[in-house]
Amino acid sequence: QLQLVESGGGLVQPGGSLTLNCSLSGFGMGYYAIGWFHQAPGKEREGVACISATRDGSAHFADSVKGRFTLSRDNDKDAVYLQMNSLKPEDTGIYFCAGRVELFKQCVFANGAEWYKKWGQGTQVTVSS
Repeated sequence: QLQLVESGGGLVQPGGSLTLNCSLSGFGMGYYAIGWFHQAPGKEREGVACISATRDGSAHFADSVKGRFTLSRDNDKDAVYLQMNSLKPEDTGIYFCAGRVELFKQCVFANGAEWYKKWGQGTQVTVSS
């Protein structure tokens, strides 16, 4: 069964950068809309960004990360990358990627957890000096 696997988390100082990788254990990432979700310590999981598998491949971001985070995909490598810049302590938490085969609809992230069918195990990001 195909699985999503996140990597790239770690410890970074405020203002620093990290790139998270969401990989598919097989072929076909190009068919998946991918969402990224953040769960801060003691808080509910919330969506922060997503990238569609539609022809335009559009990406969407929560206001809290807009201008700091970007998304890209490399279908040849079956991977989606979340580039996180200007990191803040409040960005600390576990980051999950989630996927859904969807070529015609735009991805969702706000209140969109149930829209996705496949989830990774998460990767820890800690922003601290």
